[in-house]
Amino acid sequence: MLTEFDTTLPSIKQVQNLIKQTTPVELKLLTGDVITGKLLWQDPQCISIADENSQQTTIWKHALAYIKPKTSQE
Repeated sequence: MLTEFDTTLPSIKQVQNLIKQTTPVELKLLTGDVITGKLLWQDPQCISIADENSQQTTIWKHALAYIKPKTSQE
């Protein structure tokens, strides 16, 4: 069964804005791992990020602890 992708939800809108603006982000996983890069896309189950070497990683959303935009001084 497919999950409806509700683009009116604030969390979906925020991630879509980060994708459109190609804002560098920090993704923290529930395992404690941290991945930095730019978000490429999202769907109801997953999110994709590209690191500084353009290595693409797809992450299940249920594995995320948080998504944080990176500031220039970090």
